[in-house]
Amino acid sequence: MTVLPDSWMLYTPHDIAGLAKDALVIGPFGSNLKTSDYRDEGVPLIFVKDIREENFSCPRVYVSNAKAAELEAHQVLPGDILITKMGDPPGDVALYDSDVPGLITADCIRLRPTAGFDRKYLVHSLRTPNARRQIDAITTGAAQKKVSLDRFRTRLHISAPPLSEQKRIAAVLDQVDALRTKRREAIDLLDDLAQAIFLEMFGNPVANEREWPVHAFGEVCETRLGKMLDASRQTGMNARPYLRNANVQWFHVDTTDLLEMDFSEADRITYGLAPGDVLICEGGEPGRAAVWRGEVFDCYFQKALHRARPRQGSANPEYIVWLLRMFSILDGLSDHISTATIAHLTGAKLKNLPIPNPPLPMQEEFAWQIRQVEAAKQRHSIHLTVLDELFVSLQQRAFSGTLWDHDREAVAA
Repeated sequence: MTVLPDSWMLYTPHDIAGLAKDALVIGPFGSNLKTSDYRDEGVPLIFVKDIREENFSCPRVYVSNAKAAELEAHQVLPGDILITKMGDPPGDVALYDSDVPGLITADCIRLRPTAGFDRKYLVHSLRTPNARRQIDAITTGAAQKKVSLDRFRTRLHISAPPLSEQKRIAAVLDQVDALRTKRREAIDLLDDLAQAIFLEMFGNPVANEREWPVHAFGEVCETRLGKMLDASRQTGMNARPYLRNANVQWFHVDTTDLLEMDFSEADRITYGLAPGDVLICEGGEPGRAAVWRGEVFDCYFQKALHRARPRQGSANPEYIVWLLRMFSILDGLSDHISTATIAHLTGAKLKNLPIPNPPLPMQEEFAWQIRQVEAAKQRHSIHLTVLDELFVSLQQRAFSGTLWDHDREAVAA
């Protein structure tokens, strides 16, 4: 049984919506809204993805005003609360902040609260771990997880204090959330800055705008594909950690989930990693790359990865990774990726990949600038982590009714 703080009450979405029959609705069924109804202008349609991304500023499709009038029961107004009723898992929540009325589509829920509830408070409440657990409990389906409107309407319970305290709680959480958003935006801007630095210094590498000397990748870097895993020959006697495709993300190596296999003494010479090696994905997202910085001692790599070791005086590893990133963004790799079965970048294709190779001092200057950008990103990431922890703490206290305990203690003292 849930123990509520004094003056708090427990509500269902049905209670929050009140008696108005169109205050809590789902999107129209497929037969009522078909792709043939889509238009390039008119009344915007809101999809599950828009709710997940909390972005209603760039509608993808519209319907005519006449069609919108026909589906008026599914209209979305500024300040409405939107919830996804499908996904993995369902239950993403957003406050509709566009000035333009829209229409929800299938697999979306629209909640329009009565006057006794603060909408921002409800959004924060629906995002708590407790609310997510409740939504998980009323979710059905294996291949496609969904929560029905009926279950959402009556089997989800939200605790709330009087309206004035709801507003105070929402204001505090909004303030910290706004700071978190600014940190994320700053990190995104730094990512854009790094890309801009590359283009400013070297131009479009696919078109080789600056007419740098062009060499085959294999002339600039010594390359090797990793060791193939043979499960039948694993003894565990020479087990060592190794990297696979999933560990190599753009610009960083994720070492939180390393596997092990046997590497003989000869293998350890052949497949050893040294700081400054470039690791390149052979499949999955062919060409995805990161610089190995010695994050784990005595670590190796398996067949899903190429190791590219810049030849002495030929290239800077940071430049190589960013070059591959720009090739990926600007469609410079597609002609070199084999797609007979699944997309993959073979050793031969990688070695023969023509790449512009600016003077090494320029590459090293670029690497220095990127290190400054990464240092700034790291500072913002640390601050973001602190804000995330603060938000979770405030969220827990807010919805347990203890957010103002320190004020009460000060008064009592």
